[in-house]
Amino acid sequence: MSDISHTAVLGAGVIGASWAALFLAAGRSVAVYDPTPDAEAGVRAYVERAWPALTELGLAERGDPGRITFHANAADAVREAGFIQENVPERIAIKHRLIAEVEDALMPGAVFSSSTSGLTWEEIAGGFRDASRFVLGHPFNPPHLIPLVEMTAGPETDDDAMARARAFYEDIGKVTIRLHKGMPGHVANRLQAAVWREAISLVVEGVTSVEDVDKAMWAGPGMRWAAMGPTMLFHLGAGEGGLQAFCDHFRDTFNGWWDGLGDVRLTDEVIAEIVSGVRDEAGGKTPGELSASRDAMIIALQKALRGLRS
Repeated sequence: MSDISHTAVLGAGVIGASWAALFLAAGRSVAVYDPTPDAEAGVRAYVERAWPALTELGLAERGDPGRITFHANAADAVREAGFIQENVPERIAIKHRLIAEVEDALMPGAVFSSSTSGLTWEEIAGGFRDASRFVLGHPFNPPHLIPLVEMTAGPETDDDAMARARAFYEDIGKVTIRLHKGMPGHVANRLQAAVWREAISLVVEGVTSVEDVDKAMWAGPGMRWAAMGPTMLFHLGAGEGGLQAFCDHFRDTFNGWWDGLGDVRLTDEVIAEIVSGVRDEAGGKTPGELSASRDAMIIALQKALRGLRS
């Protein structure tokens, strides 16, 4: 159980607004800083849209969407916060400038977590005089619906800071994993990148369409992956023999497939081909309409799986 009751969100784009909605739903108060003129209106609108989903998932039982304040400077936003979630653009100069603005205002013991998807702990930590309370807490978009948080500490991070961050995330309903060393893209994005590269290769090689690659994923392995990860599923795929039997049987098969996987790059021509394909797949629906369908299906999956995990 986390004892952190007041939080700060620095940077209130899509990721920051989603974090703010989740923090509010979990019974925390939230101080928001974002320099854009329409940030407050945007965050309030996002929270209003997200609240029904959070309520349906049972994540808003402790929540009050009104416990949010907006601040003209970052130092004021973090001053009373026990947990700070940073979400400013993925440019190291911007992150270092923000850190310089807030470091003296941080409460003793406050945890500073970055949502960065592309930068390492070491790169961002260079902006701190004292990085002992700094961790990476990379979410999956949108954070208020997708449980995963990928956590990374650095050599200067206090064990207590990592423990408090993990306890906080898990108390608000997140599923955490720990990276033992920094890796560009962390874990889940690298897995996505590997799958997407082969998905694009299958299209470029003329094997099938963008729509059918996507269909093969959501109607096939995606259904299983929503329940368990690929290694555990293959462990189950050989019955009582488990993963050892699976590997004994399929070693040469997988080695052959791996040797033949595509190695495509996002050139202008490849981008044009997959953009055309996804436009056909969308069938005239807007991104907003498709996002609403995505969110409804994620909510249904979360509700169906809740209580089944041990």
